[in-house]
Amino acid sequence: MLIFDAHLDLSMNALEWNRDLTWTVDEIRKSESGMSDKPDRAKNTVSFDAMRKGNIGLCVATQIARYVKKGNNLPGWKSPQQAWAHTQGQLAWYREMEKIGQLRSITNLEELDAQLELWKNPEPDSPIGYILSLEGADSIVSMSHLEEAYEAGLRAIGPAHYGPGTYAHGTNSVGGIGSKGKELLRHIEKLNLILDATHLCDQSFWETMKAYKGRVWASHNNCRKFVNHNRQFSDEQLLELIKRNAVVGIALDAWMMVPGWVRGVSTPEGMGVTMDQMVNNIDHICQLAGNAKHVGIGTDLDGGFGKEQCPADIDTIEDLQQLVQKLRNKGFKESDIEQVMHQNFIRFLRETWS
Repeated sequence: MLIFDAHLDLSMNALEWNRDLTWTVDEIRKSESGMSDKPDRAKNTVSFDAMRKGNIGLCVATQIARYVKKGNNLPGWKSPQQAWAHTQGQLAWYREMEKIGQLRSITNLEELDAQLELWKNPEPDSPIGYILSLEGADSIVSMSHLEEAYEAGLRAIGPAHYGPGTYAHGTNSVGGIGSKGKELLRHIEKLNLILDATHLCDQSFWETMKAYKGRVWASHNNCRKFVNHNRQFSDEQLLELIKRNAVVGIALDAWMMVPGWVRGVSTPEGMGVTMDQMVNNIDHICQLAGNAKHVGIGTDLDGGFGKEQCPADIDTIEDLQQLVQKLRNKGFKESDIEQVMHQNFIRFLRETWS
């Protein structure tokens, strides 16, 4: 079954982890054997080869570069200009992948339809379609930079990531969106960009919902019902997104899937983390909505973690295909499974871009 993955940090892996995604997953792992600079070395799960084998013909692929002000100890760039420059390097990598036929930029309905037609019967080397998204808006130096980003193909944007940001407060921080955040939201709406609510802290989330009238999704966000942490959405937040006809992509970072996860100590096997928790999150949103129209897949695989912190039954992203049978076992109808696997996010794009 065709899969739409709404959140993959492809350029981050290429430029910061120095991974050549044209290699197989095994080739990348072998090249990282013995490296210890990052906890997920030799434990990656994503490559273009693995995506094709998993029939992941469409994804949302990110640019990400945090700006950290003085006194902020989170990793990031010391000025918004540096952060912007880093995102432009990431954009250049996407362009290079397009030139060699690995990726295809999807920015409008015509390009979306062409990609879907191609993946009805894909070749072994068919390009993977990607919608460009910016995770955390700190690199947007000014609104003219946002317009430049849109012209370069940006189609979705999340105002915040971790900690306090320029335009909103993100995960593990507390605060609102302020005048700069409201200005950003006005321009997002004007450009018909998709607002990604992922990572907004509770206060910034509700202030954003009050100020913003455009299209919104949550590319990679799980349910607070299962893991009581501000990174997840409460039922009240999920119902607000459902009311706005949003789609929520379920993520596969283990600490977001089971309570009590300790980074660097817990293991997927020891904590019983499998795609069954993903099914539970999907089902919970379906129960809240009363249908299967508001949930999809946003794995975040290789988003700063690898096999050490993802479901034990995933070796590579190809294994997402197991989700089809797991949803059948849960009692999902075939038509609902298709909505979860790809149709909901595709429908959302059609509605937005029409």
